[in-house]
This record gives sequence, structure tokens and C-alpha cells, in this order.
Amino acid sequence: MEINRDLILKVAKNARLSLSEDEIRQLTKDLNDIVVAFSELDKINTNNIKPSFQPVDVRNNFREDNPRDCVPQELILKNSYHKKDGYFLGPRAL
Repeated sequence: MEINRDLILKVAKNARLSLSEDEIRQLTKDLNDIVVAFSELDKINTNNIKPSFQPVDVRNNFREDNPRDCVPQELILKNSYHKKDGYFLGPRAL
């Protein structure tokens, strides 16, 4: 793929960017360098290489969901001064 002035202007128009002539020249050079660097990857022989979609094994690290007894409501509310009818009492919203 050739990166030229027309392509830079088309992409800039789609991205709604206004570029100066210096920016157009610099982007053309930089993007051509990037394309050349990535084209080096095409030279690598990957015929017998399995694809690696995940660099580390994915496994479930969650614990089993075993039901347990809950803490009694009275124990939870024991140290609170702001309680009413078995619930924490907060400020009014309205």
C-alpha cells in the first residue's frame, strides 16, 4: 500500500482535520515508514506456527458459590446510633 498526499488528505477530510503542508509531508513520511516496518513481518515463515490468540492460559479463578449463614441483622446494627425498624437510617433524599 502506498501512502501518498492524496491518501493523507482523504483520511484528514474523513477525520475532519485540517493539516498544514508540513504536517502532510511529515505524516506521509511517517506512515510510509510504518508500512515498511510492518511489511517486514510478511517475510517471516509462519507455516508451522499455531496461532496464539491468548498469551496466557485463560481459566476460571472463581471460588465455588457455597451458601453460608448470614451475619444476624441485630449484630450488624449493634454499633449504629442511626437505625430504625431494623435498617440503617440515612439523611432524607428530598
